[in-house]
Amino acid sequence: MYKLLLLLLVTKVSLAQQSSAPVYLFSYFKGNGEDGLHLAYSHDGYTWQSLKGDSSFLKPTVAKDKLMRDPCIVRGADGNFHMVWTVSWNDGGIGYASSKDLIHWSDQQFIPVMEHEPTARNCWAPEIFYDKRKKEYMIYWATTIPGRFAAGDTAGDDKYNHRMYYVTTKDFKSFSPTKLLYDQGFNVIDATIQQHGKQYVMFLKDETRKPAQKNLRIATSKKLTGGYSAPSSPITGKYWAEGPTVIKIGANWIVYFDKYTEHKYGAITSTDLITWTDISDKVTFPKGLRHGTVFTVTQEEFKLLSK
Repeated sequence: MYKLLLLLLVTKVSLAQQSSAPVYLFSYFKGNGEDGLHLAYSHDGYTWQSLKGDSSFLKPTVAKDKLMRDPCIVRGADGNFHMVWTVSWNDGGIGYASSKDLIHWSDQQFIPVMEHEPTARNCWAPEIFYDKRKKEYMIYWATTIPGRFAAGDTAGDDKYNHRMYYVTTKDFKSFSPTKLLYDQGFNVIDATIQQHGKQYVMFLKDETRKPAQKNLRIATSKKLTGGYSAPSSPITGKYWAEGPTVIKIGANWIVYFDKYTEHKYGAITSTDLITWTDISDKVTFPKGLRHGTVFTVTQEEFKLLSK
């Protein structure tokens, strides 16, 4: 009788833990981003499946090309989901929208973050970080301004020579002046930032073309908006990688990324952010999934999404 009661208690606790465990979501785009936002889910961070039959949750409506590439979604301090995205291969701004449930979205906005730089070629892969201390959001992205930086000016693809820039906002209505976030003398794109204790960790792509790098590296800072170190040695292997997104599950950091020349996704894991193990053969994603971000939702929120 005692063993039966113990078994029932263990089962009850296990079910309670499962019902309160977060569900991992992955925002992504397909093709060139014409049909907008796609979402995939996972219960373990390894096996990912598309939601809504892999159809779009939100179609793009802003900017000249009306694309929704590289969708980044974060949960804000207000409990809402905030999303930014790349609207075009060549444009001076980014897209923004918000949602309470990832199903019903606000009107889409175009934020002209580089309008003060008339020669700026692009705004790629914007991301959002919520600064709890200042109670504000930082939006950051990669832009090429021709002739601005001599280092790397001929080492990019099609004369792109990116650096990372940022603005801050408390309400996504008014924004600080655009400032330079990261310049270490090389072509850099696809940065994503995580807080680790009192340190900020920037995962980034070394976009150098000659000699080819096209790998992921890490830079660190004690300050969110600047002071990031020179990049680490590559944390990815002898393949071209881009679009990192990061999550911590238990003691394990997992970085997902696009092996874009191989048309598939990869992943690496680490417990100390120094030694990395490739787990690409252990993760599965929906076919055609491209650069996005990973975040969590509650079981209740997931039930609404999966109806």
